[in-house]
Amino acid sequence: MVRAGGYEQMTIRSLAGELGVSPMSLYRHVRDKDDLLDEVVDTLLSEVWRPRAREDEWRAWTAEAADRLRGFLVSQPAALHVYLGHPVVSPSARARMEAMMRVLGAAGLSDAAARRAYGAVHTYTIGFAALEASRAREARHEDAADDLARQLAAYTTPQQFAEGLGYLLEGISLSAGVDPNRGVQSTGDTAEPSP
Repeated sequence: MVRAGGYEQMTIRSLAGELGVSPMSLYRHVRDKDDLLDEVVDTLLSEVWRPRAREDEWRAWTAEAADRLRGFLVSQPAALHVYLGHPVVSPSARARMEAMMRVLGAAGLSDAAARRAYGAVHTYTIGFAALEASRAREARHEDAADDLARQLAAYTTPQQFAEGLGYLLEGISLSAGVDPNRGVQSTGDTAEPSP
């Protein structure tokens, strides 16, 4: 039901009916619909978040991890609903954060810089996904001849996400003194970027 996009109409009672069980049997496992959505989204996220890029190629790995989350949030409205509703601290979300912190740390960022970089990439990704999903819904209802709507929609494509993320990763490289391709040029949070 969640994958099919029916999470908004779903209730514990309707889900119990689909499963052929009593609603109380579901309440033994989840507190409410939001708790159920958190669990389902965590299961779905665990299937898609891991990048194929090598961890020692921090920039490619981070970009792929961010794009996988963006794609997941846009394709799964329930997941976007969960991520916009509250901080997600599920097992899969924690594993994703820990992996990103490890990759950023191995690239040479201090713990504090890695946390800030993770926060920036994560926030950019969720915000972009929310805007992309919203614009996609609007585009289905708007007059196709509206030139301004088409121009605005062009700012919320996967290509635009990748370009904006590239700027963000370049900024992380420069502010932390990290070579975008090979690793650390200097140490510390206040390192000057190399020429």
